[in-house]
Parts: sequence; structure tokens; C-alpha cells
Amino acid sequence: MGILMTLFYFIITIGVLVFIHEFGHFITAKLSGMRVDRFSIGFPPRAFGKKIGDTDYCVSWIPIGGYVKIAGMIDESMDTEFLRHEPQPWEFRAKSTPKKLLVLSAGVVMNVLLAIAIFWGINLKQGKSIRETTEIGVVVPKSAAADAGLQAGDQILTINGKPVHDWDQVQSLVYLENIGNDLALTVARNGSEQTVTIPRKALAASPEERVGILPAYTAVLITNVEPNQPAAQMGIRPSDLITQINGIPVTNTGQVIDIVSAGAGKKIIVRYKRGEQELAGTGTVRKDARIGIGLVDAYTGPVRHEAYNVFTAIPEAVKGAAEATRLFVKSIWQIIVGKIPFSKAVGGPIKIAQYATQSAEIGFVSYLSFMALLSMSLALLNILPFPGLDGGHFVMVLIERITGKEIPTKIKVVVQQVGFYLLLLFMAFVLYNDIANL
Repeated sequence: MGILMTLFYFIITIGVLVFIHEFGHFITAKLSGMRVDRFSIGFPPRAFGKKIGDTDYCVSWIPIGGYVKIAGMIDESMDTEFLRHEPQPWEFRAKSTPKKLLVLSAGVVMNVLLAIAIFWGINLKQGKSIRETTEIGVVVPKSAAADAGLQAGDQILTINGKPVHDWDQVQSLVYLENIGNDLALTVARNGSEQTVTIPRKALAASPEERVGILPAYTAVLITNVEPNQPAAQMGIRPSDLITQINGIPVTNTGQVIDIVSAGAGKKIIVRYKRGEQELAGTGTVRKDARIGIGLVDAYTGPVRHEAYNVFTAIPEAVKGAAEATRLFVKSIWQIIVGKIPFSKAVGGPIKIAQYATQSAEIGFVSYLSFMALLSMSLALLNILPFPGLDGGHFVMVLIERITGKEIPTKIKVVVQQVGFYLLLLFMAFVLYNDIANL
């Protein structure tokens, strides 16, 4: 069931993002008077579809992208048959530079608009919840934070010199604003201040580069319960909070996993909260050290809520898209200067599937937020001036406009071929990287 759900969320996520991106190319090409020969979700071979008018609308077997085949355009298909005749009015090559650039940029624009629309909807529906604490509630054993000497109960005052007033600021400074940098945390402990430094190389050795701290008021939230499994037989339901296992208080998912893993085939007593009710159940851990639950670390402390209306939600949505852009650009720069290992920075279809599933298990809003971030990443990746990407096509059209000369067909074909095969190598690498990190 887990593999099927992961596959489901991957297909939905990629399907939506690719459809939106390719629809941008498709609709602007149509409006510009270009003939579209194919609109495909997925890469060849073709699985099924239907031809309507001049266009073959289809789904193809390799579900890691998609494409729109526009008549008279040299693209990844390497089809140059159209060059045997003079340019036709419905062909890409016969259109003006503004129309060409419009079509080439439309996919990126659609992905940006999708991200902004998602952020806008989230802001409008639930506003912004800010976790009003800077106190560390959990320090994960053997983590970078534990090795550096951080302790539960420490009150974070500044991170790399910047004051913090809530946990959202803590997360932003740790995981977004200081990518590739060492972390210097000034904390209040037992009435005095001290600074704890976490070297970036220590983070690179941690799973997913997590620092290993969770805020005060963290609890273990059940996201799903598999039917006919030990947890279900104990009466545990989604949205319950686990408080104790075998008399040991638990405050984070790591503790639960460790205790359950150590009790394979043995009986356990689980205490949990449902609203104001304190409940308990007894069951036997499966031999594979599972009890059939999904769980996440959830914040249950004081929250400051900021509400938005139809209009005030717009700038916040744009701000969310801008923050995603800043993070992407900073990550690329940190890779270039060697502060982040390339293998740690890139993820392929398996990573996307894992993150999509994890975010969906937390909740629908979390899943939508992930989709918005991925949509922005897809837009920014495609705009890079690399052969085979939208940005590469865009640059070639600009060069032709500036020089007043058409780039020779042979050069275009070679550039596209080189770009295409380099992209294939890159995709093979990220897939290998995903598998190696399983």
C-alpha cells in the first residue's frame, strides 16, 4: 500500500506540474497561429491518446516530464523533415521574434503563476500560523545539534547574529538563509548566554542535513493507521497524539521509532491523547518492527495567527514565490562554490515521490505547499540557458534577433543533441543518486 500511495502522489504531482507547464507552450502557440503536432504528458514511447484536428493529445510511458511538438521548430525530437520545404505560415520558424519568445517562456510563466495561485489559496484559506516559541524542546541524539552541545530547554536568541522571536524565524535562518554556512546560535541557558557553533560539515553528515532540534511543545501526531495492524487493534486513530510507550514519555518520532524497533515481536503499551481524553492500548509489534502507523512531529504550543483577505493574500503569495526563487538561486550558487556537495543538493523522481508522500501525510495544505515549491523549481530550472531547456531555446532566438542572422540548422541540431544527451546523463545521475540514498 505504501509503494502504491507513493507512486500515486508522484504521478499526480508530476502530472499536474507538467500539464500546466506544457499547456502554457500549447495555448500560446495556438494563439500565435502555430500548428501543434503533439501534446504529450510523459516521454515516448506513446501509451495512448487521441488526435483532434492537427494535434495528437497523448500520455506517454516515461512519467518524468512532457513536451509539446510545434511545427517548424528544431527541438529534442531532432525532426528536421520540415526543412525540406519553405517556411509555412503555421510554423514556429515563420513567426516573429516576440511570438517565438512568448511561446518559449509561457511554460515557465505558467509554473510561476501556479505557485503563486497555490500560495494565494493557502493564505486565503488558513492565513499564517506562527509558532511563538524559540525554546528547544528536543535535541535529537547523535545529531549535529547534540554534538555541538545544544540542550533541551535552551532559548535561542540569535542565529548568525540575527535575533529570532519565533520558531518560523529559527527554521528560516537555519534551513534557508544560511545554506552552506556554519551556524552560530546564541542561547540562554540557566540565566546566562552562550554561543554554540555547528559547522556546515557536521550538517553534511546528517540525514537530509537536519540540525537535530525541535521546538518546545513538540508531540508525536498520528497521520494514518493501517487497518488490521497492531496500532489499529490498540484503538489508535489518525490525529491522536502518542504520549508514552511502555511507560517512557515520548516527544518526537525518533523516540517512537527507536522504541518500536527495539520491541519487534514483543508486547507494548501505548498511551495516547484524543482531544482531552487520555487513552491506552496494548498490542504486539510485528516481527518487522512495525505497528502500522504514519507519524510526524507536530507543534502543539502557542500560535499567533495572521489572517488575509482576497487582496492581502496576493502580496504574501508573491512573497512566497520570491522566497522559493531566492532559495533556488542561493542553492545553485552554493553548489558552484563547493559549499554544498552536488550529490546532496539534487534529487530525482524517487526524492520527489518521497517528499510528495511525506507532505501529503502531514495534510493537504502541506502537500499543496510542496507542489508550489516544486512548481517554482521547475520554472527556474527550465529558464536556465542550457540547450534542451526552454532557456536554451530562448537564448538562440535572442541571438538570431540581435545578430539579424539565422543560426545554421546544423549548429542548432548539434546544440540540441548535445543538450539532450547531457540532460539524459543528468537524469541518470539523479536517479542513481536517489537509489544510493534510499
